[in-house]
Amino acid sequence: MQFKTGPGWKACYDEDTGRYFGEYGGIQSYHLYELTKELYDRLDEAMTEGEASTVMYEGRHLYMSVDDRCGPPYTIVFDDDYEKLCPWASVMKSGKVWPDELTDAAVELFESEKNNREQRRKKRERRRKSKE
Repeated sequence: MQFKTGPGWKACYDEDTGRYFGEYGGIQSYHLYELTKELYDRLDEAMTEGEASTVMYEGRHLYMSVDDRCGPPYTIVFDDDYEKLCPWASVMKSGKVWPDELTDAAVELFESEKNNREQRRKKRERRRKSKE
């Protein structure tokens, strides 16, 4: 695995899978993304967390955890495989994990989560078929 790191962020290229990932944040909020090669290439180790997060935000959100004192802490798992995909990540967990139905609704509603729609729709269809 190849890594790029900066203050408050880390990115990884996994040669075995040919995939790119990035994480940023800490105690108040933590985010994990799947990146494209182009996004990964734009990351520079001199970037601040804010600059790197702007690049990562364009990727596919895998996981987020929020404990910002604006409400109860919560975690959203967009892709159940985040631990398998990113065993190197320093995943932060806080509060209760949103149920699949709420996560699916957020992905459909928020334009910022459009990169997860295909994956979440397939998962929702598998859940529906398993109930039949």
